[in-house]
Amino acid sequence: MSNKVHVKTGDQVIVINGKYRGAKGKVLQVAPAEGKVIVEGINIVTKHVKPRQMGEQGGLVKAESALYADKVQLVCPKCGRPTRVGHAAKADGKKDKKRICKKCNAEF
Repeated sequence: MSNKVHVKTGDQVIVINGKYRGAKGKVLQVAPAEGKVIVEGINIVTKHVKPRQMGEQGGLVKAESALYADKVQLVCPKCGRPTRVGHAAKADGKKDKKRICKKCNAEF
């Protein structure tokens, strides 16, 4: 199994299937080893939190849970449409690659 994920922290993504289909959000965290991402405002779960210190409040806390990276697609900042990520060599000939939109060829 590959440990590469097509999105990075801070990218704007859209969910392409499941309960939250069509919802947009910002990637908060990426776990390439598991192939999962945490997206802001998506896949909200309720956790039971126990108070750890004296005087600390326990109870139910809502938090974002991880979902598979395959279920999200990057949103192009230029055209605003969900797109696949392409890679192109930089013009100056260095080894670094830049990410491009497959629909409008805009650079990320």
